[in-house]
Parts: sequence; C-alpha cells; structure tokens
Amino acid sequence: MAKAKSAVPEGHHTVTPQLTLDNAAEAIDWYKKALGAEEVGRAVGPDGKIMHAELRIGDSLIMLNDAMMGGKGPKALGGSPASLWLYVEDCDALFNRAIAAGAQVHGGNMGAMADQFWGDRCGTFTDPQGYRWTIATHKDSRLNLVGGRRPRRPNRLAYVAQPSATSCVPACRSHRSPRSR
Repeated sequence: MAKAKSAVPEGHHTVTPQLTLDNAAEAIDWYKKALGAEEVGRAVGPDGKIMHAELRIGDSLIMLNDAMMGGKGPKALGGSPASLWLYVEDCDALFNRAIAAGAQVHGGNMGAMADQFWGDRCGTFTDPQGYRWTIATHKDSRLNLVGGRRPRRPNRLAYVAQPSATSCVPACRSHRSPRSR
C-alpha cells in the first residue's frame, strides 16, 4: 500500500459529518434537489443498500450510508441529536428551496429565517430523513461574545466590537481592564 500524502484525504476537512439514513438513495436525490449537493461517489452493497456515499455541498463533503449492522437513522431514533450548520451567500434562497422540496421549518426561535443577535441571518429546518439543518449567512463580524457567555436577553449589552476583546461594554464587570475595576 502506498503511503498517503496527507492524513486528511484530499477534498475533506478535519471534521466530516457522516449521516446514517433509512433510505440513502432517496436522501441523496433530496440533498441534490434541495441543497444543490453534488454526488462525489457511492458504493452499493449486494443487497442494493448504500454502504458509503459522499456528497459535496459548497466546499464541504458529507458522508452517508443506509442504516445497516445495527445502525439507525434519525427516524428510528425519534430524531437526531446532531444538526448541521450550512453557511451560504444567500441563506434565504437556499432555505426557501429546501422548504419547497419538502423540508419542515423547525419550531422555536431558530426556525423561521431571521436576523440573529450574534450577526447571522439563519433559519432551521428538518429534512425528510429527520436531520436538522440551519442555513445561515454571516452578516456582521463586528460582534464577539464576551467571556464565552450568551446574554440572558438578546437586547442586553453583552457584546464588544472587534478587535479588542479586553475592552468590554460598561455592563461587563468580569472583563474590565485592571485600571477600570
């Protein structure tokens, strides 16, 4: 066996999601239609199930397969505890495309497409296979979380403008410079 040039295969990133699906072939078609995915390849077993497939969405690859060898898809588990976050240039267009293809808008604050207090515009849906996707466009890079905490209410002063994370807003007591304490 020839030695690999890199520990990470070409085209992959350090973290690559792998989705187990109840019907991988159907899901591949849906991801192509709804998210503009490009099929990179698939390996089909003698029983017709997809043992491994790769899709490219934007600059990222995802791997997927049919449920087998005791594996279960999100429907069999009552939903998936994992979700995927997809950054694109036009989140509204892709979100609407996915909804038109049969995705269900996720309930709660993150469901409908909206501008978020941390600088993203995003919306969340569940695909027909049961995976949750958040489609986002990063709109404002001037805001940083202070101290790694989310504000109790979005309208509270808990953010600072870049580039200085040491000069917090007046309401922040824990990150003031020693001179201001």
